[in-house]
Amino acid sequence: MQKRQLGATGPVVSAIGLGCMGMSDAYGPADRDESIATVHTALDAGVTLLDTGDFYGQGHNEMLIAEAIKGRRDEVQLSVKFGGMRDADGVFLGFDTRPIAVANSLAYSLQRLDTDHVDIYRPARLDPNVPIEDTVGAIAEQIDKGRVRHIGLSEVGPETIRRAHAVHPIADLQIEYGLLERGVEREILQVTRELGIGITAYGVLSRGLISSTPLTLDAGDWRGHAPRFQGDNLARNAALVEKLGEIAADKGVTVAQLAIAWVAARGEDVVPLVGTTKRARLNEAIGAVGVTFTERELQEIDAVVPVGAAAGTRYAAAQMAMLDSER
Repeated sequence: MQKRQLGATGPVVSAIGLGCMGMSDAYGPADRDESIATVHTALDAGVTLLDTGDFYGQGHNEMLIAEAIKGRRDEVQLSVKFGGMRDADGVFLGFDTRPIAVANSLAYSLQRLDTDHVDIYRPARLDPNVPIEDTVGAIAEQIDKGRVRHIGLSEVGPETIRRAHAVHPIADLQIEYGLLERGVEREILQVTRELGIGITAYGVLSRGLISSTPLTLDAGDWRGHAPRFQGDNLARNAALVEKLGEIAADKGVTVAQLAIAWVAARGEDVVPLVGTTKRARLNEAIGAVGVTFTERELQEIDAVVPVGAAAGTRYAAAQMAMLDSER
């Protein structure tokens, strides 16, 4: 497995990471045994970066990961998001990243993950009621105590990135980045590169849109409420993926491998996060590592899916309003 460093000060991780949210939340039922087997397959293949959040399944995901990596903790880097508040029905209530919440949330995560430290700790979103300096400063205190190794950010814009980095070096920014979502290229990527901050890119397969198999949404799958997956938008986006599939076939790779490799090709500072609950899909993703493109191939891809080609926003309006990265 190839390796990449997350920013100037972050850890060295595998060239792709495994996003674990779907094993507990958001996309309908997941098979527990298959999820654990998928984590084991990732570790065996040299995938070291596992991404989770303390609100994924209200703690379920962290406990699942703890079980999956038992006896192998030293093989992985755990990236944990915190701050998302949910009720017993799973409804989001907002975000809390106060310093007191940092200490409390981390304590619970360490217990659920059965570890004495988190490798990268990040607020899931910008809390509008808490200065980012306060949140980052509180995480820095946990670094001093040995409970956190590095600080990350998630879905924040250029000004917030600069303010956070002025308090403590930031290892990476987690943000959606893929063939159908290139907003990070407008300004954010320039700032992260100026400051030596890496990118962990989620949504590289546009949450299942970029696939060679037809998309089906189970009950409880949040994508049913996302504009990109509704009506004419879904049909238009599927047509884009079909054209990408033709390019992939000519190259001898799957359309998913094409999309993952394209994100990885954006720079050595970018690490794609592939979210999956199945070994077969993970193995397909691992097959994208090492795939390269000629300049002509990149131009062909851009011609088929130019910036802004995707129909519909990536989240519903209420969720879009929570994204500091979109302001």
